[in-house]
Amino acid sequence: MLLEISIKNFAIIQEVSLTFDRGMTVLTGETGAGKSIIIDAMNLMLGARATTDIIRHGSPKAEIEGLFSLEKNTDLEALLAQQGLEMTDELIIRREVLSNGRSVSRINGQLVNLSVLKEVGQFLVDIHGQHDQEELMKSSHHISLLDSFGQAEFQELKGRYQQAFDAYRDLRKQVLDKQKNELEHKARIEMLEYQIAEIEAADLQSGEDVALLQERERLLNYKQIADTLTNTYAMLENEDMSCLSNLRSAMNDMQSVEDYAKDYKEISQHLTESYYVIEDVSKRLADILDDLDFDSNRLMQVENRLDLIYSLTRKYGGQVDDVLNYFAKINQEYQLLTGSSLSSQDLEGQLKHLEADLVKSAAALSQARHDLATILEEQIHQELQDLYMDKSRFRVNFTKGKFSRQGNEQIEFYISTNPGEDFKSLVKVASGGELSRLMLAIKSAFARKEGKTSIVFDEVDTGVSGRVAQAIAQKIYKIGQFGQVLAISHLPQVIAIADNQFFIEKVSDENSTVSQVRLLSQKERVEEIAKMLAGDIVTEAARTQAKELLCKQQKSSE
Repeated sequence: MLLEISIKNFAIIQEVSLTFDRGMTVLTGETGAGKSIIIDAMNLMLGARATTDIIRHGSPKAEIEGLFSLEKNTDLEALLAQQGLEMTDELIIRREVLSNGRSVSRINGQLVNLSVLKEVGQFLVDIHGQHDQEELMKSSHHISLLDSFGQAEFQELKGRYQQAFDAYRDLRKQVLDKQKNELEHKARIEMLEYQIAEIEAADLQSGEDVALLQERERLLNYKQIADTLTNTYAMLENEDMSCLSNLRSAMNDMQSVEDYAKDYKEISQHLTESYYVIEDVSKRLADILDDLDFDSNRLMQVENRLDLIYSLTRKYGGQVDDVLNYFAKINQEYQLLTGSSLSSQDLEGQLKHLEADLVKSAAALSQARHDLATILEEQIHQELQDLYMDKSRFRVNFTKGKFSRQGNEQIEFYISTNPGEDFKSLVKVASGGELSRLMLAIKSAFARKEGKTSIVFDEVDTGVSGRVAQAIAQKIYKIGQFGQVLAISHLPQVIAIADNQFFIEKVSDENSTVSQVRLLSQKERVEEIAKMLAGDIVTEAARTQAKELLCKQQKSSE
């Protein structure tokens, strides 16, 4: 039950705090005063989408906070536990909408995301307005309305059916995809086998193409390399003008005087180091020249190997390493396509088993829905009698349809408003006044089933008057006996029967406009109801009539 709501800087509301009790409370006031804005703030507090235009002009943020008392509810307790919140006697929800577009939601001081806030809100308040009547006029939503009438046992049955449907749908898609792609898979496997065999036969080594190109260049430039190496060796070891021999003589000479000065010693060391380096180079050149030999066969082998590599890199990648990476990729794909997955026959066998389960679950769900429909029809018939639609008959119509997550039946509400008339689709024959009463009858029937203790009616009495208005007033009051009802109304009959009445008015000056809310005393309620009855000029007769209506309504509610 909603105990208190605080609203700050929301639309034309600067700051409002309302305290509620059990039973029925009405919100009244002139059109545009802000009654619906309070309902909008409740919606926002319970997870509705927020936009920055709801923030009062000149304010950095809008704030809505609600205090709820909680009754035992295992589903809500489990949901709160998932978020690390403990189920207590009271719960505080706070929502802030910032000017930068962000919103912040908290439950008992702990930050929660919007989806969690919506889930929790569904357990707390049911806000019913013109939108619900629009939903009633969509036959596709009738199945959801009927299902919401079911208890936990029905919801578990529906959940089992949906699990069976999901399993069947997923496996059926897998079977159809496998059948559709079998020929494509076969062609793909054959192509992969050819590519794998071709690359495997080449026995490629990482970086092989780079090494072969270098070897090919050496073989193609053999004469230049041989001449250069020979000339270099001759310059180092030539008998007539040996660079190494002269360097050795210079080294020996400097070693004989190196002790006379520090500089001499350094020069001697450098010459010694240089001599041994050049000597090592000379020996290595000699060894290379001894082994140097042009092999035309090797050049042909290299050319042939490079041709093979080029043919593979043109198909599968720019270099050998790219080809090897592609090889690893197609190997993995080949294993997946030829692995130990179930055959089409195996999958079709499983599908038949799931289909049998689905048909069985659908039959059980259908029977449970028919049982629900019978109970709902009886209760709504009783509720319609209370709303002066005693000649109307309500029926839940079932027609077979395709399997879906909702079952294998289509459900539509039918109504007969006069004796002797056939049942016709509700969406085609219901008038505005009838629709309001029918929606109220459904809500009244559901109020006993749903775990919510707070129900908000936003101008559900539009378009009715007289004894029908009186019946609607009685019905809304009766729903409030199961917990708490908050109603926005313009009907004196509805307002007079309420336990409490808040009056919302709009106050303006040169700079701003704000909505203000106050709880009316019994005397003030008489005055407001008299205004509704008489118009702008309130007469004593109107006041007397208002007093009588208040007294009559309060007695009839006892």
